[in-house]
Amino acid sequence: MSEILVLYYSRHGATARMAHEIAHGVEQVSGLTARLRTVPEVSTVCEAVEDSIPAEGAPYATLDDLQECIGLALGSPTRFGNMAAPMKYFLDTTTPVWLAGGLSGKPAALFTSTSSLHGGQETTLLSMMLPLLHHGMLLVGLPYSETTLLTTTTGGTPYGASHLAGSDSNLPLSEDEIRQCHTLGRRLAEVAKAQYDAGLITASGA
Repeated sequence: MSEILVLYYSRHGATARMAHEIAHGVEQVSGLTARLRTVPEVSTVCEAVEDSIPAEGAPYATLDDLQECIGLALGSPTRFGNMAAPMKYFLDTTTPVWLAGGLSGKPAALFTSTSSLHGGQETTLLSMMLPLLHHGMLLVGLPYSETTLLTTTTGGTPYGASHLAGSDSNLPLSEDEIRQCHTLGRRLAEVAKAQYDAGLITASGA
């Protein structure tokens, strides 16, 4: 089976919950599975080292994960309207994949979580688009045929799935947010499968 990489960083758990809902949407498409991966914290202390395997949750991502999957869902909480430093740090290590064209032509989708409704959801999604465009990826958003975008009072943007976590970062995903995650994951998977079946993209591990 072909795989979609669902790659995320999560500090308080909200982005991780979104990642699992997006994975559920991916796996609604026959023949595709989701590969969940995360990234470690970064430290201001030189030579600080994380264990190679996290104590809980998804394994840490490698560059092979990027090349072996036929699509990417990328998620990060908002940090001052931008992606979090651990995700940016990981993306900064992907030059070998870029040189090999390992992501070129593959579809990608984005998701984020913020403490406040106007806390930079859309700018964070836009910030994550930039390195993916440099990699030659094709961006998949949320169309307004997902009608919850017209009525939601929680998260939701055409640039990707989003979640309002609240000031204590403990609000559960709303029904609208869950539905949008499922729609985004399914749409990403459908585009990736069509590209793959047409021979327009490949996975290095396939």
